[in-house]
Amino acid sequence: MILQKLKSASILLVSMTFTMFVAAGFSLQARQAVEEKKADRVKKKKEGINDQFKNPDVKSFTKRFENETREVYARRKEIADALGLKPGMGIADIGAGTGFYSRLFAERVGAKGKVYAVDVSPTFLKHIDEQSKKMGLEDRITTIKADQNSANLPPNSVDRVFICDVYHHFEHPDKELATLHEALRDGGELFIIDFDRIEGKSSEFVLKHIRASKDVFAKEIVAAGFAKAPIEPEIKLKETFMFRFKKVAKGVDAPASKGASAGAER
Repeated sequence: MILQKLKSASILLVSMTFTMFVAAGFSLQARQAVEEKKADRVKKKKEGINDQFKNPDVKSFTKRFENETREVYARRKEIADALGLKPGMGIADIGAGTGFYSRLFAERVGAKGKVYAVDVSPTFLKHIDEQSKKMGLEDRITTIKADQNSANLPPNSVDRVFICDVYHHFEHPDKELATLHEALRDGGELFIIDFDRIEGKSSEFVLKHIRASKDVFAKEIVAAGFAKAPIEPEIKLKETFMFRFKKVAKGVDAPASKGASAGAER
């Protein structure tokens, strides 16, 4: 009798264990399916995000971008200071838009420096060229037409890469970052300003427009061969965050430093 009860208990235990494994398997499959759906939504979200820049109204975007009510414009000089630019340096302004940062950088790097104003929009690039000539900066600012896979910068050509409210527009971040890593000289640095996407906290615009959180962006950049570093002095932005990264050899692990300033669409 006792032996029979033990056998029954063993069978029940095996059955329960099997059921648990099956349930765990289904649970894992369900989680994977959810993640695949999320990844698919992210992919779809990125597709067409840059259509508005195919033939932009420059006057309209100038009013939108170069507006003192916009934090990254109002605090442009402070932000430029954080990049540590010196005369003779080279810098790439990725997603230069109307070029207000490119022109500011040109003043900082001086006559012997070089600013690459990079954008996917020929219309914006034409506007930047026209403004550069008016201000006598055409020898310092060179416009470059980028695409969704490459910034098309010369290798080892810059000491700084600046990406302001543009990283979330990268349709292929891994490919874009690889070209930026190649364009940076040894010891070069990458600065990014963008919106932070936080479920239940961010605005509806950010939740719909930004594909991922700042932590995801940081992981992507580190994986591309960069190490996070602090911004000194720290800049506290209200609308966006600002990160600084140093170029390292790809595959080299480096301890992440606390360098974010919690802080606008450019």
